[in-house]
Amino acid sequence: MGAQWGDEGKGKIVDYLAKDAQVIVRFSGGANAGHTIVIDNEEYALHLIPSGILYPDKQVVLGAGMTIDPKALFAELAMLNERGIETEGRVYISDRAHVVLPRYIEIDKERDAGRKKPIGTTGRGIGISYSMKSERDGIRFADLSWKEKMDELENDDREFLVPYLERLKAMTIDLASFIKHRRNTQTLYEGAQGTLLDLDLGTYPYVSSGMSCAAGAAIGGCVGPRALDKVLGVFKAYTTRVGNGPFPSEFNAQSEDELCNYIRETGREYGVTTGRPRRCGYLDLVALRYACFTNAFDALVMTHLDVYDTLSEFKACVAYKIGNRMVEDFPASIPDLNNAKPVFRDFTGWKKPLADSLTYEEFPLEAMEYIEFIERFCETPIHIVSVGYQRKATIIRKSPWR
Repeated sequence: MGAQWGDEGKGKIVDYLAKDAQVIVRFSGGANAGHTIVIDNEEYALHLIPSGILYPDKQVVLGAGMTIDPKALFAELAMLNERGIETEGRVYISDRAHVVLPRYIEIDKERDAGRKKPIGTTGRGIGISYSMKSERDGIRFADLSWKEKMDELENDDREFLVPYLERLKAMTIDLASFIKHRRNTQTLYEGAQGTLLDLDLGTYPYVSSGMSCAAGAAIGGCVGPRALDKVLGVFKAYTTRVGNGPFPSEFNAQSEDELCNYIRETGREYGVTTGRPRRCGYLDLVALRYACFTNAFDALVMTHLDVYDTLSEFKACVAYKIGNRMVEDFPASIPDLNNAKPVFRDFTGWKKPLADSLTYEEFPLEAMEYIEFIERFCETPIHIVSVGYQRKATIIRKSPWR
């Protein structure tokens, strides 16, 4: 699960962990998400299909909490097949997932443009699909075989769906039954976006429309919460955000512009879906600790630590000053977050490439001190550290499959 505002590197981590799973279920979001995976210097950008698809023996499922654009789905499948990734018979769709129709995309763009304070939506129709779902006017994949429901659709909607219907029906499954019959297999649930973009837990209204917290895995994965054995939170060594909304630890546009550009270029901080440059800032530990508690993370996964390799020093936010108050808990109030001044703790850089380390014990002392401070502050262990884009650039301190 993402522990920040998305873009934490979940795609790489799911891809890495998927080698020991049999089934990978993406449980929320839609084509507004983007996961980048690098294998042998080949880059794959996935938006709908779970990251485990790159292993030839894995089954992947688009879960009940997702909203899926059929056109985008089949374009992604075609891309994978063209690049030698065989997908036939390995990709399934929950019959409770919702369909994104073309007119939703236009409504999405028009609605955000018409807001006094735009949210910064990706314009993929996801929010409209979730809105239609809440209003009980959406269409699920189970409904594609329901004649009366299909007859209610506008002509343009039906015409859009006709070329895809048979292929979609062949891929559609009862996910609850599917998982029930695979209770003894290792299943990996893959989130989209991050906790701070969750509709209930995030910086509302500057959030996504779905469940991007760990609780969403149970609902979107069609299992009870007690059936989940372990919850991992993925976060970056710094913080980024795409779109509008509060960001207390964001780099100062005047005094830290050079640092921001360095982080953005070194970390390749551009949206996979939109290409938009991400806003960058120091690690916000107040927000990360909030994510740890509200998701009940068993462990954290730290990514992009290597981006700090050349820095002599850096900071992390450990509290906010809001007016005359010192605040150590993440507030719901947008005005409070907008007015929050970060209280920083300084750290010393290590000035050597972490990718040269094969084990955690080989890390420079300064990198260890940063990691262990985060563990103490968040009261959550960091079990995995990523120091590059390749699968092999992953340091496992403790395997989640044990």
